[in-house]
Amino acid sequence: MSDVDAVKAEIKKLNAQATQAKMDLHDLSEDLPIGWERIPEVAQRAHDLYARLIAARGRLKALEA
Repeated sequence: MSDVDAVKAEIKKLNAQATQAKMDLHDLSEDLPIGWERIPEVAQRAHDLYARLIAARGRLKALEA
């Protein structure tokens, strides 16, 4: 598997995980005030996944250039 293919596979996986984290955050917000204690944990997970996704997209762009 080439570097480009590996990064594309990573992006696909991260995109699915980030989308799920976004939905988890959305679901948590709909249930407020129930579960308010989990806001930092759920938001941090979404933030970290989106940061990793953006970084992977940057790596792909650099590889394709």
